[in-house]
Amino acid sequence: MIDLRSDTVTQPTEAMRLAMSRAEVGDDVYGDDPSVNRLQDMAAEMFGFEGALFTASGTQANLLALMSHCERGDEYLCGQQAHNYKFEGGGAAVLGSIQPQPLTNQLDGTIALSEIEAAIKPDDIHFARTRLLSLENTIGGKVLPQTYLANAQALAFQRGLKIHLDGARVANAAVAQGIAIADIAVHFDSVSICLSKGLCAPVGSLLLGDERLIKKATRWRKMLGGGMRQAGILAAAGELALTAQVERLADDHQNAAYLAQQLSLLDEFEIDLPSVQTNMVFATLASHIDEQALAQRCRNEGILISPGRTIRFVTHKDISRQDIDKVLRVFKLHLQA
Repeated sequence: MIDLRSDTVTQPTEAMRLAMSRAEVGDDVYGDDPSVNRLQDMAAEMFGFEGALFTASGTQANLLALMSHCERGDEYLCGQQAHNYKFEGGGAAVLGSIQPQPLTNQLDGTIALSEIEAAIKPDDIHFARTRLLSLENTIGGKVLPQTYLANAQALAFQRGLKIHLDGARVANAAVAQGIAIADIAVHFDSVSICLSKGLCAPVGSLLLGDERLIKKATRWRKMLGGGMRQAGILAAAGELALTAQVERLADDHQNAAYLAQQLSLLDEFEIDLPSVQTNMVFATLASHIDEQALAQRCRNEGILISPGRTIRFVTHKDISRQDIDKVLRVFKLHLQA
């Protein structure tokens, strides 16, 4: 199947499968898994942090960050479209008793600094205590500018807030700008990085932070049932995700740009070409197009898409230029029918 629903569907590389089969393992809850320890130490050094923690998912890594920065009755500021507000089941509120304060994401994915400033609560018993600013990069496939990150970091510091990055696709953001992931991470007190999206590992994310935060997050991870045993089998793939898959993301970005440009030539699709900055294309269908019928036609032809008035197409390692050409042919045939 040509699967354009998400980059979470990527298959591990043959090198990953081999590394997993040969991984040296131990009990990670005891801290005895050498492959996990190597991955955590390597990531911390690569991205400029004191420590790192291997987690089961990006959702878990974000939740651990929120619960480690904040206490019960605290709040974090984030975007209305932030994954850790909109798509993670309300975990911060349900499990951490942490209040989210969502703010409007601008068209470029940023949150206006003036709105962040205005949302910070005064030190008053009537209000939740504002403790954390959480940003996401990329968000909706868009890259937050480095100057914006520096200004957001300065604002957080001036107002006594910690600042977290949901960096599920931070590697995409780095590649799109031609910089290192560490150049983005330097603006944050903590960063989560997903290894199982465009970087192709089968399972896992990393949480990075200082020694205090990682120690606290490790305790929360255990309480949340995230303590894994011989997790080095997964960490071995995660190591290759960071060392062998980052630069390759440029191919995904080029394929997304090609798909967007070709779709823009079809009257039935509306594309905002400047917003296609990494591996995501959002295409709005004309009102007369039946999205369910289009999705079913695609499925019949071996193509998976998520139906909707606006369709998100996500390119990744397992999508080639030839695959995209096939998708375009199927679209044209369906639209002409």
